[in-house]
Amino acid sequence: MVDGQPGVETDEELEELLRFLRDARGFDFTGYKRSSLGRRIRKRMSDAQVSTYTDYRDRLETNADEFDALFNSILINVTSVFRDPEAWTFLQREVLPELLARSNGEEEIRVWSAGCSSGEEAYSLAIMFAEALGIDEALERVKIYGTDIDDEALRDARSGLYPAKVLEPLAPELRDKYFEQNGARFAFRSDLRRRVIFGRHDITRDAPISRLDLLVCRNTLMYFNVEAQTQIIDRFHFALREGGFLFLGKAEMLLNDAERFEVMSMRQRVFRRRPGEATPPYQPVPVKIRAGLTGELHSAARHRQLRDLILDAAPGAALAVDADGQVLLINNHARVEFGLTSNDIGRPFQDLEISYRPVELRSLIEQANHERRTLRVNGAERRVADGLQYFDILIQPLTGPDGTVSATHITFTDVTVSTQLKSEIKRVREDLETAYEELQSTNEELETTNEELQSSIEELETTNEELQSTNEELETTNEELQSGNEELETMNEEMRVRTEELDEARTFLEAVLTSIAAGVVVLDQGMNVKSWNRGAVDLWGLRPDEVIDQSFYGLDFGLPTEKLRETIQLCVDTGRRGEPVPVPSINRLGRSIVCMVQCSPFDGHNGGVVLLMEEGRANSSE
Repeated sequence: MVDGQPGVETDEELEELLRFLRDARGFDFTGYKRSSLGRRIRKRMSDAQVSTYTDYRDRLETNADEFDALFNSILINVTSVFRDPEAWTFLQREVLPELLARSNGEEEIRVWSAGCSSGEEAYSLAIMFAEALGIDEALERVKIYGTDIDDEALRDARSGLYPAKVLEPLAPELRDKYFEQNGARFAFRSDLRRRVIFGRHDITRDAPISRLDLLVCRNTLMYFNVEAQTQIIDRFHFALREGGFLFLGKAEMLLNDAERFEVMSMRQRVFRRRPGEATPPYQPVPVKIRAGLTGELHSAARHRQLRDLILDAAPGAALAVDADGQVLLINNHARVEFGLTSNDIGRPFQDLEISYRPVELRSLIEQANHERRTLRVNGAERRVADGLQYFDILIQPLTGPDGTVSATHITFTDVTVSTQLKSEIKRVREDLETAYEELQSTNEELETTNEELQSSIEELETTNEELQSTNEELETTNEELQSGNEELETMNEEMRVRTEELDEARTFLEAVLTSIAAGVVVLDQGMNVKSWNRGAVDLWGLRPDEVIDQSFYGLDFGLPTEKLRETIQLCVDTGRRGEPVPVPSINRLGRSIVCMVQCSPFDGHNGGVVLLMEEGRANSSE
């Protein structure tokens, strides 16, 4: 508490924890809504029995496994095959025919599933296109990218293996057509699997996949605050072709983007990108260009942005290493293709897998720098989960003004597929140059229009945003409840299996005791009867319900139990089985007998014993 205001210190501690997560592990959650984010973190803290954010940060610093548990709590992976069937039906009947009609028979169809979790959504897209085009044409034309920031979920997605319960929403004929049984699970068909590429990607920070025909991002935006949502929508607008389709979740809407997106179905949350210039996703468009801005400064910033855009738009993977062996830059294709992230910039190149696989690059870099010439490796083979890839690798030393090598540029050209890379790069470069030339002249006009529209719909927008925020919060809570329900179902199934095992063991033990002809009596450490088998019933005439939990020495039947007290106590004290003791008794028929009683310690109960009773020879008086 600060100046009598509760929660101020706690909020600051939460922000400190989020900055620690960003700096320590590269997970930037600062754009997430604080209500749902704080709730998920506090849930994990409760499970870990930690009360404050400061103490929980100490736990993270000392326990590396706690990071995984925290990320699994924050990243709610709720998904399924063809989730929300009504929305998918609209996509198949209304969107897909228009998308296919717009593209010619040879053009590649590019699809991005952002926030794909464990992959069900990406494979649903593959099935949808295969049903519309036929499997052979889908294999030739369709490429689907599935991305997420949860590495564990991506591992599940890449395997393509799912239990039968996950595939229940799928029609049986589609399951048999696209999945093959593999033990207790089902594997997505391998040929179509190769057209689905999974990779780690942060939609708030990383450059988007470009030239998309369809972008699917369902129930992901609702976890971010308004500023982060705006930046993400800018990236999505940049990623889509003109006329490309954006498919959002049922709790997400584009309330303020009517100029850039046309509504196809507000009910199903499907939007179409309007014709117009694509906003670069790397920094917001300036509100107004100041009259006194010098041309030189503006030109330098603009060229720097253009350089970064072109680097990420290049068709091949590329990275650079400085003279000290530190990674200088990594483009978007390298991040997606080789599983790298922006956090790898600044790390020693030798620590990265790409330094020795698919080929040993460290020695080639040293050779290229020593000989001051470009080296080329053709057809380097790389094994991936769904087959082989081949790359042409170019190692190019970069010299400074003084003639010394200051860095090494490495490019990877994928030669496993045939593409028109040069023409695509040229067209993208021309589009970007045209966009930047027109951006300056149209910016003031757009800003003026936006201010006029903003003043006329301000009240309506405020109301819509409040309703949207409430709807997103409800949907977030619903997914959390669904996730918790799945956990409870799993625990319930485990308890049911354990109960069945216990029932089976109890039945087995009762059958064993029943099958023994002699009387078997089990006493606990207080000498109370815990088990009384059928042999004891036949010998003494007392039923189990008459003796269970009763004191053995207090029972009134034909066996003088007091005569056994010393024998039983000796067995308890020594922990060893005693010799059979003859005890004159009267059985249930009133006949005098000699009962042979043997006492053994009961290992299952501390201080308990097991009495074995058998009828011996009759008394001489009989």
